[in-house]
Amino acid sequence: MYCRPSRLPIIILILLASMASAQQKPDAHHAKTAPADAPKLEIRPNLPSQETVSAFLQQMFGYNPVLTWKVAEIRPSEAQGLAEVIVVVSSPQGQQGMKFFVTADGEHALAGDLMPFGAHPFAAARKELEKANGPAQGPADAPVTLVEFSDLQCPHCKAAVPVLDKLLAEEGKNVRLIFENFPLPIHDWAAKAAAYADCVGQTSNDAFWKFIASTFNAQTEITTANADEKLNGLADAAGVKSADIAACAAKPETVARVEQSVALGKAVKISGTPTLFVNGRIIENLGNLPYEVFKQLVDFAAKDAEDQQAKAK
Repeated sequence: MYCRPSRLPIIILILLASMASAQQKPDAHHAKTAPADAPKLEIRPNLPSQETVSAFLQQMFGYNPVLTWKVAEIRPSEAQGLAEVIVVVSSPQGQQGMKFFVTADGEHALAGDLMPFGAHPFAAARKELEKANGPAQGPADAPVTLVEFSDLQCPHCKAAVPVLDKLLAEEGKNVRLIFENFPLPIHDWAAKAAAYADCVGQTSNDAFWKFIASTFNAQTEITTANADEKLNGLADAAGVKSADIAACAAKPETVARVEQSVALGKAVKISGTPTLFVNGRIIENLGNLPYEVFKQLVDFAAKDAEDQQAKAK
């Protein structure tokens, strides 16, 4: 898992391009359509080992001495027969996550993201995200629900805040924003901040939004050593009692709520932060998306929701 920067280092773009160019289109003459009543066979991938993935990356990146990498996760993909591999690549410019897929025979890799397909490609994610119950802004009956998975130690999550604030100010009653904690294991105080945020949110919704805004603003001042002191001060400034929040943050049930939020993110295939869903449609690069395009996506989702509601009557 990684905190997603706004653009890819050129070396990773080169790698993804070389992997994508190796993928060949199927021969239309050999394509076959299964009968409608044919049973679906589940094809489970043979997950590659970390050693195999590392050896592959050594061949791809080993020529560049400034690059290092870490295998973050190897898991079955939502697409049958493919294993999904998430890697964090580090360079002097920072860290970047990359994702690729390995075929069931373990002999080919495919670059890029899998997209849901069909007449309603975002319906499954939207249904799953009905479980989101974090602190929220906006009316509960808004036609568009934004679900944000965020890490309070992630600088790119901080950069997304003014974009979302602007949208909420402009869209008014059309949008509801739900915040879900998704602290990344690569960050040393993010999990503690998530627990504090959860407890502030349990106490006061208004205080929650003040707390996360001030935590984002204080990111560069917070360290592992002073995290408790800083987070307590930010809780007090948000209008809640820091002693109560600190005690709450240490409780097993608080940790369980944060873990539940992380589990929801994993269920909808989160691979980094910030990740935003617009009525189930995933946006993984909000910081790299022009605001006008983002607003168009939201307006489109609102109209689509209204059209679907009209058809249902």
